[in-house]
Amino acid sequence: MTAVYAKNVRKSFKGDIALNQISFTAKSGEITGLVGPDGSGKTTLIRLLTGLMNFDSGELEVLGIKMPDKSSKFLENIGYMPQKFGLYEDLSVLENLRLYAYLQDTAHTDIHIDELLKFTKLKQFSARRAANLSGGMKQKLALACTLIKKPKILLLDEPSVGVDPISRRDLWEMIHALLDGETAVIWSTSYLNEAQMCDSVLLLNEGNILYHGSPNKLMNKLKGRVFKIEGNFFNKREALGSILESEALLDAALVGSYIKAVSQRYMSFPNEILDKIGNDIEVSDLEPSFEDAFLDILGVKTKAHSVLANVMSNFSDQKNLIEVQNLTKKFGNFTAVDNISFTVNAGEVFGFLGPNGAGKSTVFKMLCGLLTPTSGEIKILKGSLTDTNVRQNIGYMAQKFSLYGDLKLKDNLNFFARLYEVKNVHERINTMINIFDFKKYLNIKANELPLGIKQRLALACSLMHGPSVLFLDEPTSGIDVITRKEFWTHINNIAKHGVCVMVTTHFMDEAEYCDKIMLIYKGKAIAAGTPDELKVQVSPNASMEDAFVQLISMYDEESGIEK
Repeated sequence: MTAVYAKNVRKSFKGDIALNQISFTAKSGEITGLVGPDGSGKTTLIRLLTGLMNFDSGELEVLGIKMPDKSSKFLENIGYMPQKFGLYEDLSVLENLRLYAYLQDTAHTDIHIDELLKFTKLKQFSARRAANLSGGMKQKLALACTLIKKPKILLLDEPSVGVDPISRRDLWEMIHALLDGETAVIWSTSYLNEAQMCDSVLLLNEGNILYHGSPNKLMNKLKGRVFKIEGNFFNKREALGSILESEALLDAALVGSYIKAVSQRYMSFPNEILDKIGNDIEVSDLEPSFEDAFLDILGVKTKAHSVLANVMSNFSDQKNLIEVQNLTKKFGNFTAVDNISFTVNAGEVFGFLGPNGAGKSTVFKMLCGLLTPTSGEIKILKGSLTDTNVRQNIGYMAQKFSLYGDLKLKDNLNFFARLYEVKNVHERINTMINIFDFKKYLNIKANELPLGIKQRLALACSLMHGPSVLFLDEPTSGIDVITRKEFWTHINNIAKHGVCVMVTTHFMDEAEYCDKIMLIYKGKAIAAGTPDELKVQVSPNASMEDAFVQLISMYDEESGIEK
């Protein structure tokens, strides 16, 4: 059954085209993925499918009903999960479910709610306030509330943003369990490995459909154009930059000990670069991913270098710029961080991984001096966090957007430049404006900026003073792959010049970019090493996501904890 029929649908806002005469269909019993860069029209399309927003022209039918439609007959057959958590944080899990059941006049409420609590694995947390749930649990609760009445079409707007790999797998298992031939699922996502799991994908860019069809069909077009480059690199990040300099290559990225590259259309691999990047370098074919296909269809070449490295001033070649010994943090009887130790050298990118609520952000706040440890020792640049000179050499980008929302973009840049007592303030601000392409956003309040620009602004402010040590807490959460690659071009280049970078992420491909990784769970460090060392603990051919999930599962089994 056709659940969605769209023909030449156009939607604009104050003259700006959000959707440009798009046409497509979506079937019941299938998952249709919506993918595209920030501002491509994904959220606008989902809102049109809810029946609550008018469009300029074209035809749009959902479940055989012409849109827009605000009738209860239509609305009771759709489930809508918005991008932002929209439940009542002061209510418990159970109270939220009961409220939604009451509002939708659901029969046999208690029995159905109990089934949903079991289905979403939230039964043991039913009395917990929504505000105190981890990111993954919040998304599961939001999904449960959309399923109070079993919908015929489920509209999910980036449900897995900020959610760890284990919770993402749980969400996918739940959605697949719903597919019975009658329910259609529209899943908007910025995780391109999720797009590979959809039955069909709708690839949007600037309001236009660039592709609609099977993800495998799109990926197969890149066979013979994706390469694995491995051997004894002179310097892995220098090699990456050299590879990306080639006009024959569209993209390249670190994947543990090797480099993955994608060639431009109708171009072969440039073998002449191999002698320049290392000894005994070998090139072999790799299977394409949806991300490779996505970048190819957009035609955006990944940049080789970042001029940001040229404006950083406090470079170092020292060992152990970060030294952490037996770090512990307790909140009452709850131990958030339990006896963690590690070191990070100048020029290293150290990945800090873990499920939602594992203690990652708590560690970061202690390392920046925002929280006082219960016990243990922290040394940054060989000194104490009580030393003003040490604090002045730290850059910190928080997990949640923490700049001044009521200030304009340019005012935020000016404030942080003066806060850090940056010399040549106006010159440094103009440099950041040019590097991050802020010109058309200068007079917009920070709260009103697109997500990708917000994240760029947060990164720019954290780097304004040229720190030697940089803490990035989920810097790429929720932003599209193009902006993520831009961020990692900056990160790789400042690391090449000696900046010590510590980063948390839920993107497992980003974990592969790191020199070393520590996996923490329930406040404890349960695994540490290079990306390859962690993967091989699970199996010789394990992906980083496999390693993440299995290492946590193995820890639970050893601890006698039920899943």
